[in-house]
Order: sequence, then C-alpha cells, then structure tokens
Amino acid sequence: MATIQESIDAIVDQGMLPLYFNADETVSVEVLRSVYKAGVKAIEYTSRGATALANFTKLVEIRNAEMPGLLLGIGTVKNLAQVKEYLAAGADFLVSPGFVAEIATHAVANDILYAPGCMTPTEIIAAENAGVKFIKLFPGDMLGPKYLSTIKDIFPNLLFMPTGGVDTTKENIEGWFNAGVCAVGMGSKLISKQLMADKDYATIEQRTKEVFATIQSIKK
Repeated sequence: MATIQESIDAIVDQGMLPLYFNADETVSVEVLRSVYKAGVKAIEYTSRGATALANFTKLVEIRNAEMPGLLLGIGTVKNLAQVKEYLAAGADFLVSPGFVAEIATHAVANDILYAPGCMTPTEIIAAENAGVKFIKLFPGDMLGPKYLSTIKDIFPNLLFMPTGGVDTTKENIEGWFNAGVCAVGMGSKLISKQLMADKDYATIEQRTKEVFATIQSIKK
C-alpha cells in the first residue's frame, strides 16, 4: 500500500489520473494493461456495480504479477465499510464523489491518500480541517478553471484536481493547469464506453500517450 506522499507524487508527476469502470473483468484487465503500456503509474478504478470489488481484486492480482510501480486507487467510495473492503483487496488510494468525514479520519490515520470530491469552499474547508491534502474538484466541467482561480489563494496548502467533463484537448487541459491544478482526472473523454465496448485497447493506449504528451508540453 502506498503512503499519502507516494500517491501524491505519482499523480502529480504524471499530471493526470485516468479513471474507468467496466462490469466485465477481462475488459477491465485489458484497459489496465493498455494504460500501463502508455506510461500510467497511478489509476483509479471506479466502484460501480456488483462486479466492482471482484474486478478490482483481479486488477490488483494482475498488477502485482505484471505491472511494477503502478498504484491502483479506488473511486466512488462513499462509506468506511466500502473503504475497508477495498483496502483489504489492495487499494493504494481512495477517491470519492463527496467529502466523507469517516473516510478522511481513517485514511489520514493510516497514511492513505484520500481525495474527496468537493464543490464549495465549505466542503473544501471541512476536508482540509480533517487533514485532507488533495481535493478532487467535482464536477469539473460545471465549476471550470475560473472557479479554481478565484478560490485557490484561500487554500495554499491544498492540491486540486478537477474530475468530470475534463476534455482531452490542449486548450481545456491548459486552462486547468493555468488555473493552478496539479493534475486532471480523465474519465470517459479518455477511456470511453464505446472504446471499451469495441475492445479497442490500442486506441485507449494511443489516446493516453497523446494526453501524456499534451500535459508534459503544458508543464514545461
């Protein structure tokens, strides 16, 4: 299991956090292989549906066998019972759509990165006061880079990552980095349901490489 700092370093270094879910175990595994080949060292698997925990357990097994250096996080966790199941399965870090105090308390006490989804300054303050260092701005497309620019100075000790509607275009990504994000969460715009349905893993790998190149050019 990774420490808070190890997870932060991995996400900030790559400048993005890919995230996805697929109900099919084989598709989930092949997507993971594709993004790993593209250079990803931290990824979020989303907890949605009945197969999520079993699929995640398989991903950890494959990661341990084939993918040294890859951190596997779990997203959309909403309560401590869920969190404990995924940590037992081997999750490295935790992401949720909103701030959950009991998850924050457990994560901070055990040196596990917790990135809660926050939309308002009140939520961000609550997370910061609970010891959280990394904020997922959600939904990103509704808030926009200008929102972060407005509030960022109030939170000099926090790292921000927008998720939800972040596009793969240079214009969109650059707007977020100019506003002060440390990374961008990339979901369906990067790993689309259609690409997974088509089992088009080569395109997923290529798109991930292209987004990596875009982010590295922006960060220079």
